[in-house]
Amino acid sequence: MSLINTLHVSLRAAKRHTITTRRFISAVNTHEAFLQSLPSHPGITTLSLNRPHAKNAISLQLLKQLADCLDTVRFDNSVRVLVLNSSTPGSFCSGADLAERRTMTKGQVSKFLTDLRAALGKLESLPMPTIAAIDGPALGGGLELALACDLRVAGHSVTKIGLPETTLGIIPGAGGTQRATRILGLSRAKDLIFTGRSLTAAQAEELGLVDYVSEKGTTAIERALSLAEKIAANAPMALRSAKLAISRAPELSLESGKLHPQTLFLSCSRSFAGLDFERAAYEPLLESRDRVEALQAFKEKRKPVFNGE
Repeated sequence: MSLINTLHVSLRAAKRHTITTRRFISAVNTHEAFLQSLPSHPGITTLSLNRPHAKNAISLQLLKQLADCLDTVRFDNSVRVLVLNSSTPGSFCSGADLAERRTMTKGQVSKFLTDLRAALGKLESLPMPTIAAIDGPALGGGLELALACDLRVAGHSVTKIGLPETTLGIIPGAGGTQRATRILGLSRAKDLIFTGRSLTAAQAEELGLVDYVSEKGTTAIERALSLAEKIAANAPMALRSAKLAISRAPELSLESGKLHPQTLFLSCSRSFAGLDFERAAYEPLLESRDRVEALQAFKEKRKPVFNGE
C-alpha cells in the first residue's frame, strides 16, 4: 500500500473510531489521572494529574490511569489539542513516587520503568498537538512527561524544573536523556543532566526546555489554554498531518532522489526523504472539506469553520 493510501486509511479510521472523551467530573475526583473536555474551549481537552497529597508523584495507579486516558484520547477525533496539567494549582509532577519505589522489588521497578516508557511513548505519538502546563515542580519523571509533549508552558513563579537523577545515583530512565538531547542539543542536555540542577521558569525558557512562560500573576494553564485556542482554530486534519511530518523530520534525510509520493511506502527506514514524506502527508489534505472551506472563507473574507473532514 502506498504512503498516500496509508495516510488516507489512517485518517478514515480515526473518524470511524471516534470515541467520546471520558469525563470524570465530580466535586472530589478520586482518579489519579483523568480527561476533561472544556465547554468554554471547544476542541480542547485536559489530561489532569490528580495526586495533590504527593505533588502528583507518579504511582503505579497514576501511571495505569494515565495510560488508559492516552488510549482513550488517541481515537477521540473531537479533541484538537490536549493539555497536560495538574488538577491542583501550583503543581505539576514531582517525578516517580519514591516512597512507593522503596517498597518495590527489582523486578517491579523494571516493569514500572517499562510501563512508564510505554506511556510516554503513547503521549509523544498522539495524533493531535499536546501542551504541558507546568504550574509547579517538574522534576525527573515529571519533566520527562512534559518533554513527551509537543510544547511546554511554565508558570512565571515556577522554580524547580530539572532532571536531578544523577544526584540520586541514577540517570533519567523514561526518555530524559534522549528527548532532552533532541530538544536542547548535546551540550546543553549533558550540562542539565550532569549537574542535576533545578531551573526557574525563566532559565528553562532561555535554555529552550520550555517554549513559553506565563506573565507575572498568571498561571501556566491559562497561558497553555490561550495557546491551545490558537492551535485549535486551525484545520484538525492539517494539524495532525503537520505533526506527523514534523515528528518524522529528525530521522529522515532532506532529499534522497525525486520520488513521486505514490511510490513511497510507510516505513521507518531512513532511505525515505523528508521532503517526500512531507508531500505524502500533504496530499490527503487536498481532498478534504476543510481545505475547500478555507478557500471559500478566504474568498468571502470570513473566518473558516473547520469540521475535521
